Amino acid sequence: VPQVPPRVEELSELYRELSQHPGLSSACLGPELTTQYGGKYCSLYTEWSQRDLARAENIKFCRQYLIFHDGASIVYSGPAGTCSEIKGELLSRESPSGTLKAVLRKVSGKDKEKEKEKQFLEVWDQNRKVKSIDLTALDKHGSVYDDDQFGCLAWSHSETHLLYVAEKKRPKAESFFQSKAPEMGTSEEDTGHPKKEDAAVKGEQFVYHEDWGETLSTCSVPVLCILDIEGSSISVLEGIPEHLSPGQAFWSPEDTGVVFVGWWHEPFRLGLRHCTNRRSALFYVDLTGGKCELLSEDTKAVWSPRLSPDSCRIVYLENNVLGPHQQCSRLRMYDWYTKHTSTVLEVVPRQEWGAFPGIYCGALPGMCWAADSRRILLDTAQRSQQDVFVVDTATGSTTLLTADGPRGSWSVLTIDRDLLVARFSTPSCPPVLKVAILPAAGHEAQAQWICLQDAPPVPNISWGIHTLQPPPEQENPQYGALDFDAILLRPSEGPAAKKPPLVVMPHGGPHSVFTAGWMLYPAALCRVGFAVLLVNYRGSLGFGQDSVASLPGNVGTQDVHDVQLCVERVLREEALDASRVALVGGSHGGFLACHLIGQFPDTYRACVVRNPVVNIASMVATTDIPDWCLTETGLPYAPDALPDPAQWTEMLHKSPIRYVDRVRAPVLLMLGEDDLRVPPKQGLEYYRALKARGVPTRLLWYPGNNHALAGVEAEADGFMNIALWLLKHLE
Repeated sequence: VPQVPPRVEELSELYRELSQHPGLSSACLGPELTTQYGGKYCSLYTEWSQRDLARAENIKFCRQYLIFHDGASIVYSGPAGTCSEIKGELLSRESPSGTLKAVLRKVSGKDKEKEKEKQFLEVWDQNRKVKSIDLTALDKHGSVYDDDQFGCLAWSHSETHLLYVAEKKRPKAESFFQSKAPEMGTSEEDTGHPKKEDAAVKGEQFVYHEDWGETLSTCSVPVLCILDIEGSSISVLEGIPEHLSPGQAFWSPEDTGVVFVGWWHEPFRLGLRHCTNRRSALFYVDLTGGKCELLSEDTKAVWSPRLSPDSCRIVYLENNVLGPHQQCSRLRMYDWYTKHTSTVLEVVPRQEWGAFPGIYCGALPGMCWAADSRRILLDTAQRSQQDVFVVDTATGSTTLLTADGPRGSWSVLTIDRDLLVARFSTPSCPPVLKVAILPAAGHEAQAQWICLQDAPPVPNISWGIHTLQPPPEQENPQYGALDFDAILLRPSEGPAAKKPPLVVMPHGGPHSVFTAGWMLYPAALCRVGFAVLLVNYRGSLGFGQDSVASLPGNVGTQDVHDVQLCVERVLREEALDASRVALVGGSHGGFLACHLIGQFPDTYRACVVRNPVVNIASMVATTDIPDWCLTETGLPYAPDALPDPAQWTEMLHKSPIRYVDRVRAPVLLMLGEDDLRVPPKQGLEYYRALKARGVPTRLLWYPGNNHALAGVEAEADGFMNIALWLLKHLE
């Protein structure tokens, strides 16, 4: 009988406990009601997600709360009833009045073998389901998009129509040699003959359809669709130019047409997930004439358009095209009636305490406008924390709303009639639900946050933020005097607290950031007995655009030296065991981990990498983001450019595979079979190179998982294998 290592039970129990903390995904405020005594109250509907290890899936559940207020402060708030699981909901949206709710639901076929999953669009009133429309049977389009890149479910202001995005219907394709049964046709019509529009096309069976890359591999040609609720009829919107892929759509004022973001897909599609640098613009398509009008500049990248409550203004985020995939963004505003566009907030070159740090967010909150249609709410990284700001769109002035709150990671979930709902967490405290009333303009800093759903802090984790200044010889000649941060978690009690081993985790991206919020892996590793160092090297978001711009052309040196400097500094200044240091990194964090064990082999005793970039030169031809390979190497990207030998050399020169001969630390590789961003061939290339050199290595291959390795089973198995690998090699 194979022996179970003594710590396996203990580790799995720890993971089971910590992975049960739910995440808070969305919130929606119901209509405002008045009590017989004149007080106001409303319901708050929240959605949470949680890992169910027994079912090996992420489940969703909802919980309702009641909030009583007098317009200036919250008088009472508390839960109404218990949680209940939500099944099959892909999208849901309350109508503007709050009296109706639309739901996109997936339903498994009755006979699992024969019938594929169906999609239904439902409309609910306060007490029952009033419509259930089988979109799959209507067959006007392919699957409805439920992602947060293109997807939307938008009510018309009149609450008579719904707008959503779906895959364009493809003609049925068949073999050149398909034999036809002469009797009954495939149609449900009485004629017994196939309908004309369903006649199959020969020769199209194996045509390649481009997709939008990582996590969007089923998205190719999106179309905007409108459901007439009363007539239960669906129409696909005409008039959108052929070279654009539409998404993030909503109804224009007075329901005269639809406003949407259009992404250029010529000459070919590039990966879109986490890439806020793809050419796109804001458009309006008129429902009567089908005329399509450009509302923003057409040489930028735009996303997250949000219409003000008075239907006069649209705010949206804007970046330059190409360059770093994520960066400091501009906030722009389009006036619907004057057709004038203004810049509300510019790009911020350097973060300074007390000043607005810049916008570094994937999206604006779905509901972000204050009731005055003048101020908006957003959350953004401010160095290694995330904070909530209110922005006056008329003056561009900003106020920090979380100044008096605890340090950590704040996110806006929604704001409606100036009731503000937010999520807060820290590295030792799982997400909690907070509410506040937005004070009048000029008094925003007085916002009083009330905790509506608490989460007990996880014991035995202490954390702090360290700031580091590179030595003169490591300064960037173009962007001098930049500093950076690291978040250090450490066990606060027990034998491990005295001098724990250190696990170093650089983030991926490279243009992303660790904010001081709840993260399952670092918290769990800390509870196992490791100190965990989360490094926000130069190039991270939240430190100003200069920091972002300093890294392209310097990957493999500047970022590597920043992490090493940070490791040497904390080993010197903190009570840590310098003889037991390991690396854990994914994506660009894996790129850095592989560099560090090659460039500084004496520092590290073990290494774990998840979907790492190993060889930029071999990645460029296989990834969904070839522009990343050139940009981060410091080379210009153009769709028709072919790298010359010098450029291939430069890509190879900056890659960790170059240092593989110096690696001694045992390496655990974890690869997602369906990763389109950093294809698993990258990790395999490293695995073979290590095996050929006799370096102890182990490879875990996760089918059905992409770049994030976020499947419940892969994530749980991944933690167990990481913990066991580190315990084994740091003994």
